[in-house]
Amino acid sequence: MDSPVPPRPAEPRPRRRDRHGRGMRGPIAPPQVPLSVSRADAFTDLVYDSRDRLERRWPQLTQVDFLVLEVPEFGPDGDPDPLAEEESVPLGRVLPSGGGFRDRIVIYRRPVEIRTKNRDERALLVHEVVVEQVAELLGLAPESVDPRYGQE
Repeated sequence: MDSPVPPRPAEPRPRRRDRHGRGMRGPIAPPQVPLSVSRADAFTDLVYDSRDRLERRWPQLTQVDFLVLEVPEFGPDGDPDPLAEEESVPLGRVLPSGGGFRDRIVIYRRPVEIRTKNRDERALLVHEVVVEQVAELLGLAPESVDPRYGQE
């Protein structure tokens, strides 16, 4: 008699459902939207947007570095002297060139975020701070750096 051929072991199939029968879950966000943008990254984008907007009018800003720091540094190692500054926390500052560095404009993220309630307010305040720092660097009035300064 012919012996029956044992059945081949089944190939593993891709799982279409989890063990609770719920199935595969869909994407969390559409493909064109980044899944996670941190608050720090979003803030840096606001600073760079303001810089790009001003560079069209002031091409010399391409030679200036724009930096974002969490908070200003105070004390013996940090440059702003708390006694020399006014009592409020600075939102930004200009660091003139020297020591192998180009001119730098620093925007402080946390003090700006604390003073705003939503993204639109934050974008306006970031742009105002950037305009003020550029004006200080160029030795001009903020209104001449950006004619819309203070109107928005």
